[in-house]
Amino acid sequence: MTDFMDIAPEVQTALDAKAPVVALESTIITHGMPWPQNLQTAQAVEAAVRAGGAVPATMAVIEGRLCIGLPPERLEALAQAEGVAKLSRADLAACIATGGTGATTVASTMIAARMAGIEVFATGGIGGVHRGAEESFDISADLSELAQTPVTVVAAGAKAILDLPKTLEVLETGGVPVIAYGQDDFPAFWSRSSGLAAPLRMDDAAAIARAHRMRAALALPGGQLVANPVPAGDEIPREEIAPIVERALAEAEAQGIAGKAVTPYLLGRIFELTEGRSLATNIALVLNNARLAAGIARELAALPRT
Repeated sequence: MTDFMDIAPEVQTALDAKAPVVALESTIITHGMPWPQNLQTAQAVEAAVRAGGAVPATMAVIEGRLCIGLPPERLEALAQAEGVAKLSRADLAACIATGGTGATTVASTMIAARMAGIEVFATGGIGGVHRGAEESFDISADLSELAQTPVTVVAAGAKAILDLPKTLEVLETGGVPVIAYGQDDFPAFWSRSSGLAAPLRMDDAAAIARAHRMRAALALPGGQLVANPVPAGDEIPREEIAPIVERALAEAEAQGIAGKAVTPYLLGRIFELTEGRSLATNIALVLNNARLAAGIARELAALPRT
């Protein structure tokens, strides 16, 4: 507990007992899905973490307080709120200092998790290098956060709207381990394969937990990215989703959409073009990531901290 941070009692009890805890972001609630699927998904993700033997800690800034874990009534209020800021590393302190309300992205959730002592974070897909970044320099802060903040992030790879080869290159430059779970290919959010090989592969949560601990023992900065493919029965194959992504990207460019507005626009447009199928896949992959993150958190809780 600090002058600006509130840790939910359930989360604090788990942390004090060194029990498994999984951090969860809130941008997926406020910017990633429509009502009421956003609330239903947030509740289902928390339930999946609990079923996996860990305590969920959904992060958000509410009226200038950094909240580590949200009670049900606050989760529902956030899911219905309008005008909620999207907070990354650059915005987090300003939002807290001015008494604002904002949802945490991958980067800011990692910061909050590190402050609270939470080692594992489940999300949908990380941000990365946007198409045309060689001209726009539009690169998500998620990548630099992974290079400096010691949290293991479980995601279904990077969002398929991004330049995935450049995203992997930036992660490599930052010294971030990119670990494909149970396969050799790097997954691409809605699809199990991006057509790119992942730098590393691990097949069980225990190995991932040991690697996390070893990075700390070696005093290596940064976290790990665990790329967990969407279940086979829920994926949209790459050859099917690729032309839809290209169409949405072209429409965004034609409308002059840029910066933080790009990803929410693209996700919404792809939802329309797939007649809702992309949302169903998004929900399935987030739940899948929550289950794996809970398993990693359990394994970490059984290992001594260095």
